[in-house]
Amino acid sequence: MRVALFVTCVNDTLYPRTGQAVVTLLERLGVEVVFPPEQSCCGQPQFNTGYRHATEPLVLRYARAFEDVDHVVTPSGSCAAMVRDNYPRIAAKAAAEGRGGALEPAARAAVAKTWELTEFLVDVLGVSDVGAYYPHTVTYHPTCHGLRMLGLGDRPRKLLEQVRGLTLRELEGASECCGFGGTFAVKNPAVSAAMGADKARHIRETGAEAVCAADNSCLMHIGGTLSRQGAATRPVHIAEILASTEGNVL
Repeated sequence: MRVALFVTCVNDTLYPRTGQAVVTLLERLGVEVVFPPEQSCCGQPQFNTGYRHATEPLVLRYARAFEDVDHVVTPSGSCAAMVRDNYPRIAAKAAAEGRGGALEPAARAAVAKTWELTEFLVDVLGVSDVGAYYPHTVTYHPTCHGLRMLGLGDRPRKLLEQVRGLTLRELEGASECCGFGGTFAVKNPAVSAAMGADKARHIRETGAEAVCAADNSCLMHIGGTLSRQGAATRPVHIAEILASTEGNVL
């Protein structure tokens, strides 16, 4: 099984430790991981801002970059959802305009092999105990794309519940959006900040040392709000928790 890491723009630029954690975790589970250097942005910022035509070349690039692997794994629910939910829409609209061409087969190929990390672990590898150790209290925020578009359900929780040393705290209003929403935070800053403040308040109420999620973009928004409020709770990507072991807690 050849598996490629799709690290995503946010992780590559701001949170490289998350990408490293994914590789550490998968290799510990016996998976061969490759990193095609041709990968770039999935096109989510462009598409969400209304530039559908500008997104089309990125669909083709994604399919080419990962054409020689069995699976593509990403530590980002939003980018996985972009590929699985929006690539077929982009291809269908281009075809309706008489410009389908290579877009439709490219979208089909991308959708068939793209997985968010936690669903790859549970659904493809069939594991819930990945041998992790993380001696901290943690609360889990299910991000919107993972919850609503990918339908991750309880997969992340199943994985967290098997981590030795970890105490999982329930989060009130867990399914509510944190307010980031990519370009939403830029276009609607006041609403975004208010939603973030509500999420941060609920997180503080858990008394957890860390809040984890499957998207660093949401954790960036949440973490910034917690920091401004002077909270001690730190944001940590679920990949970094699952990659931690007794000899190496990330």
